[in-house]
Formats: sequence, structure tokens, C-alpha cells
Amino acid sequence: MGKATGEPMSVVTALVRSSFLVNAVYAESAREYGLTPQQGQLLCVLMSQPYGMTELGGVLGLAKSSLTGLVDRTARTGLVRREPDPRDGRAARVALTEEGGRIAEEFYAETCRRIELLPSGLGDADSGKLAELLGRVVIDNEVPAVFMELDERAPAAQG
Repeated sequence: MGKATGEPMSVVTALVRSSFLVNAVYAESAREYGLTPQQGQLLCVLMSQPYGMTELGGVLGLAKSSLTGLVDRTARTGLVRREPDPRDGRAARVALTEEGGRIAEEFYAETCRRIELLPSGLGDADSGKLAELLGRVVIDNEVPAVFMELDERAPAAQG
């Protein structure tokens, strides 16, 4: 059984449970946009720039076959497209379509709104400390920029 309400959790329990919480919000938001959570991640990553398949696989942590399927399914819905890589004529990059950019912006904003509500029971000081500590964990573990700060993003439409 779990600990009684109000008892401190270990860092492991707190991190695992919080990841489930964020994943649930992400999945709910994606579902409302007709996306899978993986498609939502793909769109958010592509908001900053087009990526080559190898680089994209690294950012999303997907094997080549899984990434190819994800890109193919998302391209069929008209949200992403493959385009020639200007640096390597044999390679392709994945970019948002105009519709994909619109959906990505809306999905991103809605997901941020929902996630911002999660720590609403904390005061400003505690929220700031939580962000600082989690930010350090993310940086120390070199987590790819799957979800970025608003001021770090480039315009969504890639063409």
C-alpha cells in the first residue's frame, strides 16, 4: 500500500509518480487533438526546426523502424512532410506542414496550460524551487529538448 496522505515520499517515488501524472495530462491533451502522445511529442520537437531522421530518432529516443512508422502515420494526416536535406542530397528532413504548425502551437499551448495547473497547490516560492530542482535533474541527465520554454521556440510553421 502507499503512504498515508501528507507523509513524505522518496525522490524515486515522487519522480515516477510525477512522470505518470505528466504523461497522463500529455496523453489526454493529445487525444483531444486526434494525436497519439508520440505524435504530440513529434510535433513539439519539430516546432523549433526540421530534423533529419537520425537526429530526430535520438531526440525522441526511438529506433529507426519506430520513428519511420511514426513519421509515416503523421505525414498521412498532413501534419509533417519529408523534405530534402540541403546538406546531404541522400537524406531527408522532417518538417511541420502549415497545418502541422497550427496544430503543434495549439497542442503545445493547451498542454502547457494543463501542466501548469498540476502544482497549483504550491506557493510561488515552492513552485520556483520545484522548477529549479527539476531543471537541474533534466540538465544533469542531458534530456533532449522535447518540450521547450516559450521563449526558446522558433515560429512553428516550417514552410
